[in-house]
Amino acid sequence: MAASPSTARAINDRFALRLLQDEGPLTATQLKTLTGLSRPTVADLVERLQGSGLVHVVGEAGAERRGPNAKLYGIVADRAHLAALDVRTRSVSVAVADLLGTTLAEASVPVGDDSPTGPAVEKAVALLERTVKEAGADRLHSVAVGAPGLIDPATGELRDSSGLPAWHRRLVGVLQERLPAHVLVENETNLAAVAELREGAASDREDFVLLWLGQGVGAAVVLDGRLRRGASGGAGEIGFLPVPGTSGLPSATGCDGGFHELACAAAVDALAAAHGLDPAGALASGHGPFLDALARRLAVGAAAVVSVLDPGCVVLAGETGHQGGPGLAARVEGELAALSPLRTEVRATALGDAAVLRGALLRARDAAQDELFP
Repeated sequence: MAASPSTARAINDRFALRLLQDEGPLTATQLKTLTGLSRPTVADLVERLQGSGLVHVVGEAGAERRGPNAKLYGIVADRAHLAALDVRTRSVSVAVADLLGTTLAEASVPVGDDSPTGPAVEKAVALLERTVKEAGADRLHSVAVGAPGLIDPATGELRDSSGLPAWHRRLVGVLQERLPAHVLVENETNLAAVAELREGAASDREDFVLLWLGQGVGAAVVLDGRLRRGASGGAGEIGFLPVPGTSGLPSATGCDGGFHELACAAAVDALAAAHGLDPAGALASGHGPFLDALARRLAVGAAAVVSVLDPGCVVLAGETGHQGGPGLAARVEGELAALSPLRTEVRATALGDAAVLRGALLRARDAAQDELFP
């Protein structure tokens, strides 16, 4: 069944805007070539998008740089402003960007373990307000928050979780109350996976699992190019995976006894100390016995994921994955090959500590573009 003229126009407009997002400024001739549309259709499309305030002339192309065919059209970047928050147990980082996703301002503040809920929330909100002002943004269109813990797939809200600060959940509510913006919340590991998929270590993959190895331990699952959250939003809660070599079994209220006990930051520090190393520099030390022992631990958790999903690729992220780098990834790949017949490439994060914040910006940009683009 053929699309109506209005539907066809909307499809063409959105296609052109996506091209301008991905390719940068283009001439009408380039848009014609990339879309396969006729010259009159492209001319009408450009006129509509200019009239809607989404596209404007940003320069000229060609040797002579003159004439209507030389005009370069680009998305109006300041049509909307976005914000991203990376909420950790002891800190908050904020970035503000334009509609193209270009970062305009960035800042972070520590939040002490003993900070009461109210002051901690106000500290985070004040940081956001200062960063928005520094970016020169009048108001925010979309805000994406990355935080540890489970996100309810039905409501999109951060669930109450034992072991996580109470101010995390309260912060999301305060932002929704105070900001005239669309506020989204997503698990931090999932956002890191989105960033690695679109701009990082897994940009050439459609299937992969990201292992988040830091103070907490988790995983994000990407299959067929899509993030998979699971029925209750808990896909990838690998910290609760029962494994040999721990103190017992995990429970519904705690992951002691699970993979977390072998792979969290505290466990990595203890392993380094047992090898006579300063934990602060152990991952970058090149100390073979320590890295081999750590790789064996990580391979146990990776093997469990691989045996079920067969993703073909595992990305090591978080503090341990970032500091261990390609050397640790290669060791884990070797150990994994001995545990599983399923060939799996192991890569180190390409985005490091910036992965969560970048993923949150991408999520906010997608939300804004979904609403603003026809």
